[in-house]
Amino acid sequence: MELPKDYYYSKEHEWVKEEGDNLRIGITEFAQSELGDVVFAELPEVGDEIEADEPFGSVESVKTVSELYAPVSGKIVEVNEDLEDSPELVNESPYDKAWMIVIEPTDKSGLQSLMDADMYQAMISEDE
Repeated sequence: MELPKDYYYSKEHEWVKEEGDNLRIGITEFAQSELGDVVFAELPEVGDEIEADEPFGSVESVKTVSELYAPVSGKIVEVNEDLEDSPELVNESPYDKAWMIVIEPTDKSGLQSLMDADMYQAMISEDE
């Protein structure tokens, strides 16, 4: 299973990639494999504010609907419009093509509460 080393990970299986002052957010390969085939993604609007540990959208698969939880607080500056027409990208490319949102974080210190790749790997290994 792919786990980019320079990303941060949440206990709810979101990943965060630093891009200058902004943060790109999506769900992990582990999360998409647990969900099964993703058929719909509901994402917020540009300009919306998100709060750490609060839902900001959802993904629907053939098995279930799962909430997406904000790993950090901030203002949404970009939304992945491609997921509207191609939700299957979540299964095919969770780290590249299927990012969910880009935010301008309220406070980057929120990243300190997230896991690095090794810590996340240890957490999901316990679940397997």
